[in-house]
Amino acid sequence: MARATSRYVCQDCGESFLRWEGQCRACGAWNSLVETVVRVTPRASRAVGPGPIDGAPAVALADISESDVPRLPTGIGELDRVLGGGIVPGSLILLGGEPGIGKSTLLLQAAAGIDGTVLYATGEESAAQVRLRAGRLGLLDGRPGRSIEVLAAHDVTRIVEAAGAAHPSLLVVDSIQTATVDELEGAAGSVGQVREATVRLMAFAKGEGVAVVLVGHVTKDGSIAGPKTMEHLVDAVVSLEGERYAALRLVRATKNRFGSTDEVGVFEMAGTGLMEVADPARAFLADHPEPAPGSVVAPTLEGSRPLLVEVQALVAPAGYGTPARKASGLDPNRLGLLVAVLGRRAGIGLGSHDVYANLAGGLSVGEPGLDLPVALALASSLRDRPILPGSVAVGEVGLLGELRAVTGLERRLREAARLGFTRAIVPRSGRGPAIAAVPDIELIEVSTLREAVDAALLTERAHRGDAVPAMLG
Repeated sequence: MARATSRYVCQDCGESFLRWEGQCRACGAWNSLVETVVRVTPRASRAVGPGPIDGAPAVALADISESDVPRLPTGIGELDRVLGGGIVPGSLILLGGEPGIGKSTLLLQAAAGIDGTVLYATGEESAAQVRLRAGRLGLLDGRPGRSIEVLAAHDVTRIVEAAGAAHPSLLVVDSIQTATVDELEGAAGSVGQVREATVRLMAFAKGEGVAVVLVGHVTKDGSIAGPKTMEHLVDAVVSLEGERYAALRLVRATKNRFGSTDEVGVFEMAGTGLMEVADPARAFLADHPEPAPGSVVAPTLEGSRPLLVEVQALVAPAGYGTPARKASGLDPNRLGLLVAVLGRRAGIGLGSHDVYANLAGGLSVGEPGLDLPVALALASSLRDRPILPGSVAVGEVGLLGELRAVTGLERRLREAARLGFTRAIVPRSGRGPAIAAVPDIELIEVSTLREAVDAALLTERAHRGDAVPAMLG
């Protein structure tokens, strides 16, 4: 049997020490020693022959048999969409999010939809507190009240033993920052404890074929607390995003070995838990009684799903000091770049103005197709002239002021037409394939940012109300 002992291992050079020290004596790195379980295996018991994988012969790629990966549907369509069709047995999934965003609520609802038994191990709450949440979600009656077993424990060894005896279809550990390993002296949540607990839960998931979901908290900089190696160990990293005091929640997968990482699930927080949004494309649109300066609708694409989001901008004369550049839901560096391109290539000088940009509904978008809507919203706010009603805009802006095409344009425009929009400002196709005509959508093709600004803003006469087109119903 291997003897387990604790050592402090340098994360830079790999040297180990019996005690923690502020500086590694081998390489001189500071604060690089992490408590790690080291297993010393007797020399006589070490394998001398090839293992089951090492002894397997090489096989041509075309000759490898295709195996269908089974799935465990959670009964929540938006969550299954992000996971690629459901939870794969034997997989290790990490669910991250800010405190109070709804991680435990979502997992409890998903556990209720699993066809089989679920072991819910909680180290943050008591069993009575979990029951109170289940009562608010209406999960005490019927099959979920009997199929979900609650274990209030933080010791990983006890959790693994209980799961091995029950052999559930799903094991939930809430949270990995409270899990501890007896062989380590560090406190719960330390780098060594989190990493060793994840390794042991991964060994259980792979060895027993039981799906394991870990809950991880997000730090101030937006990363999941604990070592980044924890994200490399798991099979999927799913994040729950959204404003804590807003109703909408987004589920994304930043890593998924069994599916795509481009899909997004949209939920709404209600009194009975997280509810699936029936029409996500319309969820991020705001209703205005009349055209508003600084507001532009952008058809974005999240995986295979088009979402329409309202881009809002506010430009105001700056006071003393450096003008402010604030962005919510988009890259602040990209906002600064668009401000520079507008001033240099489109005649929209914003150097002496405070600039604020926001995506309505708490959505975060990083795709380049958002460049043109943000630029048009800034120009609209500066000139205090609204965009023509019923218009959407999409396109990437280059440093020379040119516009570049985006992927999935036809799919975006069809969704915009379904929601009642009649006009789209898009980059001219150029040497690429011609843009396919979309019914009920008038295409306004432009080549430069200056042309887009001139085509998007209302004329002075229309702004006074003489020739404003009818608003969409």
